[in-house]
Amino acid sequence: MAKILDGKAAAVEVRSEVASEVASLKEQGLPVRLDVVLVGEDPASVTYVASKERDSEEVGIESRVHRFPADVAQEDLAALVEALNKDEAVSGFFIQLPLPDGLDAMPLISSIDPSRDVDGLSPESAGRLTVGLPSLLPCTPHGVVQLLKRNDIEISGQDAVVIGRSNLVGKPLVQLLLRENATVTVCHSRTRDLPEVARRADILVVAAGRREMVGAEHVKEGAAVVDVGIHRKEEGGLVGDVRFDEVEPKAAWISPVPGGVGPMTRAMLLHNTVTAAQMRQQG
Repeated sequence: MAKILDGKAAAVEVRSEVASEVASLKEQGLPVRLDVVLVGEDPASVTYVASKERDSEEVGIESRVHRFPADVAQEDLAALVEALNKDEAVSGFFIQLPLPDGLDAMPLISSIDPSRDVDGLSPESAGRLTVGLPSLLPCTPHGVVQLLKRNDIEISGQDAVVIGRSNLVGKPLVQLLLRENATVTVCHSRTRDLPEVARRADILVVAAGRREMVGAEHVKEGAAVVDVGIHRKEEGGLVGDVRFDEVEPKAAWISPVPGGVGPMTRAMLLHNTVTAAQMRQQG
């Protein structure tokens, strides 16, 4: 029976560390502030941003949300990004995605100052990660690595397989695993004999965005399996990209959905915000 990679417990640790760091900065007269740009009324986005506000309050980070109607002009958003880049009171900020139809997210994200890019998604942030320069790390991939580390799972020298090559998770996760000295294979929709390739993995991370696509035939006995996917079932409840009940008896470690990677993604945003404030303090 696999041990559970408890993202809720690991996130509590991260939030405690962040709260301590925020308190230290405040003692030095340096408050920490996270700004969010929210466009439109997409229910999932509204809920997500509200959770970020609660998380921030819990650790002592000031949170401000800049709300716009769905028909806002691209130029108005660009002007806000420019203003936030220059505002010394702002430790970091992000644009809640997806944006409504008619708006182009990439130019806006590309113009975010990398030192304030708490989502870690701008092309410059991605480039700095790739070449090994200091940068704010994408929250979900960083959360995956922290989930492994905080459960004392060895990464260095291990065979890691990442299923999924998105700019949001797959590609940056590969860079982070390489940084930890894993040997990394990336799989995707064109990978031949996916189960055979996946079974090589000591660490298998599934971020394909396809409901319950990975089963026991993909998993080596004793592997650590991290499920990044999240899907809502018609009958209620959530599932991931992994068939949990089928894989759990074969794995040594497995992350649940919900309660695995999700809480770590939220926690790493807080971590990035205080890191951005510390970077600004150091000049």
